[in-house]
Amino acid sequence: MLKYLTAITAILLILLGWIVVQHMARRFAETHPELGASREEGSGCGKNCMCAAGGACTRETESSA
Repeated sequence: MLKYLTAITAILLILLGWIVVQHMARRFAETHPELGASREEGSGCGKNCMCAAGGACTRETESSA
C-alpha cells in the first residue's frame, strides 16, 4: 500500500512541477517580449491540419512529366 501512495504522490508532484515550469515560461515570455511568445507544445501550425487554409490539409505533390 505504501508503494501505491508513493507512486501516486510522485506522479502528482511531477505534474505539479510541470505546471510550475509552464507558468515560469509564460511569465518569462511576458517580461521578455523581444524574445517572442512562448510556444506551447502541440500548438500552432505544424502539429495538425486545422490551421492550414480553412482547416484542410494540402500537400504539394510533384507532378511527373
